[in-house]
Amino acid sequence: MPSMQPSRLPIDPSTQLPRIENFGELSHFLRSAMADEESLQLADGMGGLALGIESVLSRMKQQPDPDPVPLAGPLMDLMSTLRTHRTLVIALSPAWRGLYEYASYLAALNNFRVLIGQWLLAANPQAQPGPAEPQGVSFDDFELVAWRTLGEGMLLIDMYEQLCGQDAAVDSASAALTASRLERARSWWDRLRG
Repeated sequence: MPSMQPSRLPIDPSTQLPRIENFGELSHFLRSAMADEESLQLADGMGGLALGIESVLSRMKQQPDPDPVPLAGPLMDLMSTLRTHRTLVIALSPAWRGLYEYASYLAALNNFRVLIGQWLLAANPQAQPGPAEPQGVSFDDFELVAWRTLGEGMLLIDMYEQLCGQDAAVDSASAALTASRLERARSWWDRLRG
């Protein structure tokens, strides 16, 4: 029976499953889990995104009424962070772009960006033509989309690490096979020479 790898996340005693309860814990996990340079950059970007999300959520918790106007500043900061992070994701190497999860994460980032843009429009009702009532930002909706977006990013990182682990295993097996073949060839050559 294969042994399970210990989790890098705290384990919930009731479910025995790993858990992350806030965006700060996610940011800490991302920083501690990465191995190569691109993974570190992606994790740093996701950590910045998590901090921006946490800022918006804390502002939303302070006001009982979902008025979008006080959220405009944190949402603009989050939009800037999201654009910077999206640029980093687009610039990842082909090893990342070949993964199915890459397209899913990029789509999640784009959807989150569109929703933030809609919420920013709601914060400035004068910019909207017509008598339409601006829709406020729902705490639950925002938190759900934020967690989904970051979850897609974590899945991308996990799949990339698994791919790198498989490549390393194949390389080490190939090196062992090459060493074995080389030893047999030397033995054969020595016997041939007498």
